[in-house]
Amino acid sequence: MTDGAAKRRIGVLGGMGPEATVLFMSRVIKLTPARDDRDHVPLIVDDNTQVPSRIKALIEKTGDDPAPVLADMARRLEAAGAEALAMPCNTAHHFAPAIVGAVDIPFLNMVDLAVERVAPLAQANKRVGLLASPAVRLIGLFDRAFAERGISLLYPDDDDRLLAAIRAIKVDSTDASAVQTLRAAATELTGKGADVLVIACSEFSIIADTVESSLAVVDTIDVLAQAAIDFASHQDDGSSNSNGDWRMSA
Repeated sequence: MTDGAAKRRIGVLGGMGPEATVLFMSRVIKLTPARDDRDHVPLIVDDNTQVPSRIKALIEKTGDDPAPVLADMARRLEAAGAEALAMPCNTAHHFAPAIVGAVDIPFLNMVDLAVERVAPLAQANKRVGLLASPAVRLIGLFDRAFAERGISLLYPDDDDRLLAAIRAIKVDSTDASAVQTLRAAATELTGKGADVLVIACSEFSIIADTVESSLAVVDTIDVLAQAAIDFASHQDDGSSNSNGDWRMSA
C-alpha cells in the first residue's frame, strides 16, 4: 500500500468479553507499523455485552441462540460503514455462518486464519495443543481444519478447571488461580507431545504472557489482529485478497 492511501474500516463484533475486545483493539494498534494517527486501522466496534452466553448455548444447552444477535450486529456494522468484520471470540465462530449470511462484506475468520498460521509449525509430531474453552473441544471448532492438514489436536483433561479459569478471568483478569490453570494446561499439552501451543480463548489471551513453554505459542487474537491490519491496508485493486478469499463459506 502506498503512503497516504486510505485504510479500509474494520467492524468488530465485540463484548465477548469486553476486556478481550479491548485487548484485540490494543493488539491491532501494537502490530500496526504507524508514524501517525492516519496510519492506524479504523475500527467500528460493537461492544455488545448482551450477546447470549456461548457457554450456556453450547455446553449447558440452556441458553438462547447467539446467532441472531451476532447477525444483527454484523448488519449494523456494515450499515455503519465497515468494509470487513472481525470477531475476537473463538467460541462464537461456531455461529460464523449466520454472520456471513447476514452481510455482503468479508468476515475475517479467526479459526481459518489461525489454522493457516499454525499448521506449518506442527510438522514434527503433527500435534497442536489447544488452550481453549471446553466448548471449542465439544463443538470441534478447529478439528476438521487441522485434520485436513494431517494434524491432530490435544486438549487439557480438566474441562471444569478450564471453564472455572475463564469465568474467573471475566471477573478479574489478574486472578492467580486462572494463571496457574493456564500454566498447568500448557505444561500438560507439552508433555503430551504438542509441537506448538495455541491460545484459542480470548480470555486466555488476556493472560497469555504468563505461559512459560519451550514451544512456540500462537495467540489467535494476534492472528486476527494481523489479518485486520492486512485487510485494512490492502488496496482494492482486484488482486488476490478478494471477498471469497477472506470469507468463510456458510
